Amino acid sequence: MSRPDAGAGSPVPARRALIVVAAGSGERLGHGMPKARVHLAGRPILAHVFDRLGELTVPFDAVVLVLPRDAASFAELDALGQAFSSATGVPVYSAPGGDNRSASVRAGLEELERAVAHADWSPAATTVLIHDAARALTPQEVYAQVISAVESGAPAVVPARPVTDTIKRVHPDDPQQPHTERVMETVPRAALRAVQTPQGFTWELLQRAVEHTRGMAEDDAEALTDEAMIAEDMGVEVSIVAGSDLAVKITSPSDLISAEAHLAHESPGQRSTPQVVLPRVGIGHDVHAFASAEEPRELWLAGLFWPDLQGLTGHSDGDAVAHACCDALFSAAGIGDLGVHFGADTIGTARPELRGASGAQLLAEAARIVRAEGFGIGSLAVQFMGRRPKFRPRRAEAEAVLSSAVGAPVAISATTSDGLGFTGRGEGILATATAVVYQL
Repeated sequence: MSRPDAGAGSPVPARRALIVVAAGSGERLGHGMPKARVHLAGRPILAHVFDRLGELTVPFDAVVLVLPRDAASFAELDALGQAFSSATGVPVYSAPGGDNRSASVRAGLEELERAVAHADWSPAATTVLIHDAARALTPQEVYAQVISAVESGAPAVVPARPVTDTIKRVHPDDPQQPHTERVMETVPRAALRAVQTPQGFTWELLQRAVEHTRGMAEDDAEALTDEAMIAEDMGVEVSIVAGSDLAVKITSPSDLISAEAHLAHESPGQRSTPQVVLPRVGIGHDVHAFASAEEPRELWLAGLFWPDLQGLTGHSDGDAVAHACCDALFSAAGIGDLGVHFGADTIGTARPELRGASGAQLLAEAARIVRAEGFGIGSLAVQFMGRRPKFRPRRAEAEAVLSSAVGAPVAISATTSDGLGFTGRGEGILATATAVVYQL
């Protein structure tokens, strides 16, 4: 297919590009990680987006991922994109997201412009779709309908479903009756539609939409919640095609459960390329003795500093919990152990730049190495045994520190040995960790 290029004497090839917005924090899902990394049926939400893209009869010419800015999330999700590119031949580019949706879409469009700067891409002959990764189960027919409508002449197209709930317009909270609202009117629902993604635009219109919001006040720009609304604000007519009940946005834990249930009940014939990803599990141990009174040391454990307590001897800061997590990750990936990657006798001999690194820093580097080997990290659980420190009051703090270092959930527990052995005598600490990874 080709389209006439404005100002040119001959048609140019029609192009199709997709920008996937996957930079959301996922706070309402409550998994402690960006939404696109949260697992749905054992795999990251973004992986299910690629499943649907692999079913398209007419593929995209380029895909741009707009990803979270933290290094661990960016690396893992970018790896999913590169795996899709290798399997399909569709080039996939990645860009860090912005502080809001408009900024993220702008970043995606700028990345697309850079990627095709030297190719025969004409804005007048290019359809660009914007899709939320959170609508991971959107079926291929919705993509196809949006593309077809734009290529048939509609400058802005959105998929949508009829509203089935009764909708009421309300006043804000009544100061006379706190936590209540007063109904202003019931809105007739026959003409109401719930909008979904992917939303499709001509490249020229999308460029103008980005510029339209660039000079706006922040509150005014954020009031325009998607690109179709920006087009409306510009006076551009927006067309609607049929959406899908499967294109629901995964926002809350109940949405995730519903999506899991749908995938569990899909018949084998519905998926063109069914995938089963088996996790790999690794175990790591680490033991450190408390330093003698003649050798004052700070105590670092589970990524936290414990003031007024004697520290542990051993590698780096002696953080047995963090070190056990490192070994568990390497074990799960089948790529050796702490000594192989960081030096067998003292941490840093194999990697001089890591000499003196904290346990949390080593754990972050271990996670990076595992991801570079082609693995995603599902979770870790670690338990340490010792008479001190008293861990319960700082459990949540420690889990947050190590989860941030790994870029995946880390659960930590503590126990004692009822006075038995070196841990029972208060001579040291033993930590055992279990890691779950999966091959991308």
